[in-house]
Amino acid sequence: MEIIVFLRKIKNKNLMKGLTITLLLMISALASGQKRQVCFSIDDLPVVSYGINDSNYQKQIFNNIVKSLVNNRVPAIGFVNEGKMHNGKVVARYQKELLKSWIKGGLELGNHTYSHPDYNKISCMEYADNLLKGEKVLKEVLSESGKNIKYFRHPFLHVGDTKSKADSLDSFLKEHGYSVAPVTIDNEDYLFALAYKRASVDNDTMLMNRIGRDYIDYMEKKLHFYERQSVALFGREITQVLLIHASLLNSVYLDALASMYMRNGYEFVDMDTALRDEAYNQEVTCYGKWGISWIDRWAISMGKKGEFFVGDIESPDYMRSEK
Repeated sequence: MEIIVFLRKIKNKNLMKGLTITLLLMISALASGQKRQVCFSIDDLPVVSYGINDSNYQKQIFNNIVKSLVNNRVPAIGFVNEGKMHNGKVVARYQKELLKSWIKGGLELGNHTYSHPDYNKISCMEYADNLLKGEKVLKEVLSESGKNIKYFRHPFLHVGDTKSKADSLDSFLKEHGYSVAPVTIDNEDYLFALAYKRASVDNDTMLMNRIGRDYIDYMEKKLHFYERQSVALFGREITQVLLIHASLLNSVYLDALASMYMRNGYEFVDMDTALRDEAYNQEVTCYGKWGISWIDRWAISMGKKGEFFVGDIESPDYMRSEK
């Protein structure tokens, strides 16, 4: 009864509608005993260091991320930019060892290209060369554990700004045994990560704590937004794929992020399991320069207009000033 009174006091109709849908979804999930599912995917491995090349610093970030994933039983997949692993023309040995420790933790690895190029700005041939250059160390590390590369994640989530360009890349990926790793919960964790790194350099622990709290709050609101969007498109909640980055912020707050998902009734699944959801068979027929969630791509392809996208969550104003 108190919840109903609270909702009636909210004057913003879009906010009230969103909160109502979220509450109904949670009540329905609890009543049915049904588990929500999410796959955690982490981009820009080994580490997003923002120019800090100290090996101990990078090892600590990486190892803390692995520890949190293992402790919370999150079968995550990490996407590697091999260009980060080179010290001149030589692959840094400790970087290769980090990837090996990721696999030993029962986690999966995928290709994120060599140097994170923007497909909107180069040809398919150039992009394909960069992609193949980014699988050399990866194949070597995976083969030692009897594994193969399976998934590819587009940098910037740019899949091709025209159908012909997107089709060319898709054909190339299939020829080389790759499956695309989509994203449904897109977000601006990188803005929080950059602000957190800057606060860390300044030893501003008060600001670091504020950023961390706001980050988890923002990510929970993003989760609820994409839950509502999936219901609006498919009439149900789909298995979600979350995108985050291998940053200092996530090395500290990954436990809290996992706890937030569990508090909302989620279980963690791998990419293979996530993509068994029939929603991922939905065809994308519209293309542009955007780097957006697959839920947004499907919505645009299904003819949804501006009103459908109202209510998306923005990062705090003070965070956006860090961009």
